[in-house]
Amino acid sequence: MSDTLAGLLQIALLFCLLAAVYVPLGDHMARVYSSTRHLAAERLVYRLCGVQADTEQRPGAYLRGVLAFSLLSILLVYLLQRVQQWLPLSIGMGPVDPDQAWNTAVSFAANTNWQSYSGEAAMSHLTQMAGLAVQNFLSAAVGMSVAMALVRGLIRRRSDTLGNFWVDLVRTVVRVLLPLSFAGALVLVAGGVVQNLSGLTEQATLGGGTQLVPGGPVASQEVIKELGTNGGGFFNANSAHPFENPSAWTNLFEIFLILLIPVSLTRTYGTLLARSGAGSHRHGLAILGAMATLFCVSLAATTAAEVHGGGAATQAAGAAMEGKEVRFGEWASALFATATTGTSTGAVNSFHDSFTPLGGGMVLFNMLLGEVTPGGVGSGLYGMLVLAMLAVFLGGLMIGRTPEYLGKRIGAREIKLIALFVLTTPALVLVGTGIAMALPQARASMGDPGAHGFTEVLYAFASGANNNGSAFAGLGADTFFYNTAIGLAMLFGRFLPIVFALTLAGALAAQQPAPVTAGTLPTHRPLFVTMVVATTVIVTGLTFFPALALGPIAEGLL
Repeated sequence: MSDTLAGLLQIALLFCLLAAVYVPLGDHMARVYSSTRHLAAERLVYRLCGVQADTEQRPGAYLRGVLAFSLLSILLVYLLQRVQQWLPLSIGMGPVDPDQAWNTAVSFAANTNWQSYSGEAAMSHLTQMAGLAVQNFLSAAVGMSVAMALVRGLIRRRSDTLGNFWVDLVRTVVRVLLPLSFAGALVLVAGGVVQNLSGLTEQATLGGGTQLVPGGPVASQEVIKELGTNGGGFFNANSAHPFENPSAWTNLFEIFLILLIPVSLTRTYGTLLARSGAGSHRHGLAILGAMATLFCVSLAATTAAEVHGGGAATQAAGAAMEGKEVRFGEWASALFATATTGTSTGAVNSFHDSFTPLGGGMVLFNMLLGEVTPGGVGSGLYGMLVLAMLAVFLGGLMIGRTPEYLGKRIGAREIKLIALFVLTTPALVLVGTGIAMALPQARASMGDPGAHGFTEVLYAFASGANNNGSAFAGLGADTFFYNTAIGLAMLFGRFLPIVFALTLAGALAAQQPAPVTAGTLPTHRPLFVTMVVATTVIVTGLTFFPALALGPIAEGLL
């Protein structure tokens, strides 16, 4: 009973903290993206980069900026890993193997942070700081910029521009991510998270021996890995490592950081709609309602599966604590797992491979929904908006309503782009898993030859294609095949949806909104929220039901 009460109290506290910052942070971000004023530091960046900050871009130019910047990010992070042994702060690290360097470069540029290596044993301090931590800022800013471009597409009338990608990118970093990260890093350092430039330090153990203990700039990377829904850990154990996550309250704070921006962006969306006259704050609350409904159902199911356990071994042990930290327990582990798989965050404070079959299946299902509950920074909002437009279209087919969202007609061109957006991830996940199961060398990396091993492979490609980055630890993914295949899944899983989202934004911005009539479906009421939730579960989630039946469902029924 005490564990149950403590678990419920921490969930309630988390929701209260998110509610407290929802309006101020959401409105602050709305001001950031609608302001015509440039800060002095921003003007300096524009001057150095040759950016015409007051010139808006057409959808094609905005998209080319996103893709060119991301390609450059991949190349620089790859190069940094390959030559890190010759650079300062190498702390004795050699060059990263080419296939692993490619995988890591794509991973961090795609906001995935999938790691098939041990951070403390592979990456120098300079690579961690100048490569991986910097990409945590930049990849998060790219996602938020794309989300704002789609919002502008919904707001604007007969416009051929979506804003300026470079301005959105710089403002996101300077005005949102850097201030929040600085404050959050101070909190983590106060909570005991390591922040130094030490290499390996020899320490005496309780048994009378010695052990090499790694140090490094952990807190500064930890805060943006959570805040930017990135997830790449400084250490191999990620947020289960006491240097990254020392106590129960830092654990709750990290969950708060993970959910902070994705939740608050729905307020930003509502505020921008209200200011433009295209909608109201209730439209933002409707999107948040759909996200929150799915999140709460997932949290309840995952927690129940872990608390009640499953299988004779778990019941004999008295708790499903394998792979979990005693300082967190089942409730906090389930909450962290739901937050990290409901967003595009690869951080973990327990090993999902050790969850009960149904608990592990639930966190896998969170990713297969498209990670819109509430999703990654930016990507969660534009993913849910695409699903909202799909729900409007399906609702129009079923009940004869006009397929419009905020006055923008969802016609043939728009629904084709929406369909391509929705089908990208399932294609990558299922094709990648199928190829892996067909290759003997890929099957040899499975930790279990049965249903659980299949779940490990399915989880890996779901994590890569959805730009999550967490893993079932039983899969030996540091092979040429998995580094290459999951790298491709991350690359296409990130940038193909961005291509479709920005093209859709351009098509919507060019429209003249239709007036509200008796045939217009209200998109700010509980009925609409229900339709969005149903669309998300049926159209995206049930696509994977046969695959889930071969993995976690089959294992759970044994």
